[in-house]
Amino acid sequence: MTDNTQTGPNQTTGQYHSLKGTVVETVGNLIGSEEWQRSGKEEHAAGETEMKAAQAKDYAEGAADRVSGKIDSVTGAIKGDNTQQLSGE
Repeated sequence: MTDNTQTGPNQTTGQYHSLKGTVVETVGNLIGSEEWQRSGKEEHAAGETEMKAAQAKDYAEGAADRVSGKIDSVTGAIKGDNTQQLSGE
């Protein structure tokens, strides 16, 4: 099931697929099914990739917010606007 409210990678969805893939692979190992083992490994890897992509996206968004805040802080200091300066900190 896909969450249509967000765009891009999602950590929760990635964790779900990683865990599901591990379970499928384990079941494949228990029953001796190479197809299940392969499928589980693939889904686990896809989930891990999605989690890492979501973490990178979150980091980039956080960095952009920090830069924007610093700009507000400096602009407020230059203009003597304490409210703007404090909103950027």
